Amino acid sequence: MFKKRRTTKVDPNDSIRSVENESCDDIPVEAAQLLSLVQKKLHHTSDLKVITLLNITLFYIENQVDDHEFNRNIIGRLKREEYSTSKQIIHDIAVHDVEKSPDFEHAIIMVLKGSVGIHVQGAKEIILAKIPLNNHRSLSKPENESQVIGPQVGFNESLSTNVSIIRRTLVTPDLKNELFIIGKRTHTAVSVLYIEGLASKDHVSRLNEKISSIQLDGLLDSAVLNQLINDNALSIFPQMLLTERPDRICDGLLNGKIAVLVDGSTMAILCPLSFIEFFESREDYNVRWPIATFIRLLRFIAMLLSVFFTALYVAALTFHYEVIPQALLVPLGESRSRVPFPPLFEALLLEFIIELLREAGARLPTKVGQTMGIVGGIVIGTAAVQAGFTSNILIIIVALGALASFTTPSYTMGSLIRIIRFPILFLAGFWGFYGIMFSFCIILIHLLRLSTLGSPYMAPFYPPRFRDWADSIVRLPFTNTFKRPTLSRPQDKTKYKPDEVN
Repeated sequence: MFKKRRTTKVDPNDSIRSVENESCDDIPVEAAQLLSLVQKKLHHTSDLKVITLLNITLFYIENQVDDHEFNRNIIGRLKREEYSTSKQIIHDIAVHDVEKSPDFEHAIIMVLKGSVGIHVQGAKEIILAKIPLNNHRSLSKPENESQVIGPQVGFNESLSTNVSIIRRTLVTPDLKNELFIIGKRTHTAVSVLYIEGLASKDHVSRLNEKISSIQLDGLLDSAVLNQLINDNALSIFPQMLLTERPDRICDGLLNGKIAVLVDGSTMAILCPLSFIEFFESREDYNVRWPIATFIRLLRFIAMLLSVFFTALYVAALTFHYEVIPQALLVPLGESRSRVPFPPLFEALLLEFIIELLREAGARLPTKVGQTMGIVGGIVIGTAAVQAGFTSNILIIIVALGALASFTTPSYTMGSLIRIIRFPILFLAGFWGFYGIMFSFCIILIHLLRLSTLGSPYMAPFYPPRFRDWADSIVRLPFTNTFKRPTLSRPQDKTKYKPDEVN
């Protein structure tokens, strides 16, 4: 079912695989028959342009090719004389990326991607001169993963640009790029990057098998691919990291991980990844280890605070008054004296308002969204307290929980924290502390059962790998983190010798 395209150009550094069925129809040798076949295949689209020069026929899609390069390096050189062979044309045109293809279906796809099809009367192949129009935006700062210390460049929508950024950082011949084509209608290019001799062969083969088995009409973003190649597609927990930072990808590749880049997407996939790594940032390695350790502990505590703080409040006021300190009983009673709703409904109402404000602020333009979040939170919070819908103390608790969810570096993990608060809140409202413990056990059991590319998701805590604890929830000095993480199953387990970095 799957086979490589038959072209005369072969890149020894890149392994090209296609996940689509491709036909190999014979190309007509007569120009009139070829044009008729091309127009029929493209349903007589109005942006198909055809140019005839003596015994040469050129066809391309308007606004998909660089007009300046087309006129100067192709038309300006081919109109001088009559050609009898494809080899003469390839020699004369001043285009760097040229290939000959006897596969009509492949030629049509390449024309749609910005190539100019050139056919010589009597030839059984089509020359493809690749001069796509470069309409990608320039490199800019990452918008969702900002950091103070470190590189300030993020990926853009061009696959070739993103791969070149990584190659400029990892200047090694061992960096391997395997190219896949996914989507019957989009033919989206997907690059799988890893360092030969570091990445686990089992992980690479497992990931390649997952990607090769995908059958879709179209692939538009790496976030969709991320969901399709997870070990457990039904789990709410992300098992692979989506990042827009090239330095995060390069660091992962050096640790034996695998990166997946999708053409047209600004986010790259990094795998395998453990649960605790979603709370780590590349900036942790750019600051002194005590500061990095404090920040990591702060993120982890903030995650627990965001998930359980409101639920603990509801459980204590509903079932367990005895756990509330006596000094807080009077302020709590006074703040709730005018509230007609039970604590569960009160907490759900505030959580819903917070999520509503956050979603509205994210969808509005940047300046308007910031104003909406700040002003809306102040106005609605003050009005809710004055109207007796909620208490002052619960507003503080819900605001702290919402603020704590923003400390997670990964957007997908931050979104997950926002969601799992609601079922925990329901269980706390009906069963008290027993409901909270029940939900905690269910989440923990689920996490222990998850895997990422066949490796345990809760590593290095389960199964315990004490050597990897030096760079997990804490970050010890570099002299203690000279081993690559066991989760990646690297072929070379040592990054450097401790005495060489002292």
